Amino acid sequence: MITQLKGRLVEKNPTDVVIDCNGVGYEVHISLFTYSKITSQEQIHLYTHLLIKEDSHTLYGFIDKAEREIFRLLISVSGVGASTARTMLSSLNPLEIRDAIAKEDVATIQSVKGIGAKTAQRVILDLKDKIIKIYDIDEVFVSSNNTNKDEALTALEVLGFSRKQAEKVVEKIVKEKTDLSVEEIIKDALKNL
Repeated sequence: MITQLKGRLVEKNPTDVVIDCNGVGYEVHISLFTYSKITSQEQIHLYTHLLIKEDSHTLYGFIDKAEREIFRLLISVSGVGASTARTMLSSLNPLEIRDAIAKEDVATIQSVKGIGAKTAQRVILDLKDKIIKIYDIDEVFVSSNNTNKDEALTALEVLGFSRKQAEKVVEKIVKEKTDLSVEEIIKDALKNL
C-alpha cells in the first residue's frame, strides 16, 4: 500500500524516524543498518513495508530495495516476525544475511540476539532456494566447506577479482587437487584468472 516515502526528516532515532510528507508525519521503524546510512540532510527517501495487524498499522523503512527484499523474505518464515527481522538487519547487513542463508551458515544467523538454532535452521531451509534464485547465486558458491578454499577466495577478492569469477576457478582447482595449501590455491588461481 505505502511503498516509499520521500519528505523532510523531522526526527531520527536508532530504531525509528519521523518523516514529514506534505504536512503528515509518518513514524517509520528502521534497522540500525538503515540508521547508519541516513545522513543528517533534511530530505529523506525510504522504501517502506506496511504491516497491518488487528490492533496496529506499522510502517518499516529501508534505505534500499535490497534491504526491504531481505526483510520481506525473513518475515515470510514461520516464527520470524517483523521485530525479529529488524533485529537481524540491525545485527547483520543484508548482504551478510543473504550470504549466510546461501552458505547454510547457521552460526552467523544464530549470532543474532533472540535467534535460536531451530529458528536459524528454519530460516535457511525456507529461504535458501529463494535466495539462490532471486540473487542468481551459483551452487558452487553455496557448497563451500573447505577453509583453505574460503581463505583463498577472500584473498583473491582483496586482490580485486570478482567473487563469482574467482569461485569458478578455485572450485575447479580444489576438485583436481584436494590437499592444496591456501598459497598454492591462490598461485594456481592467479594463473587462470
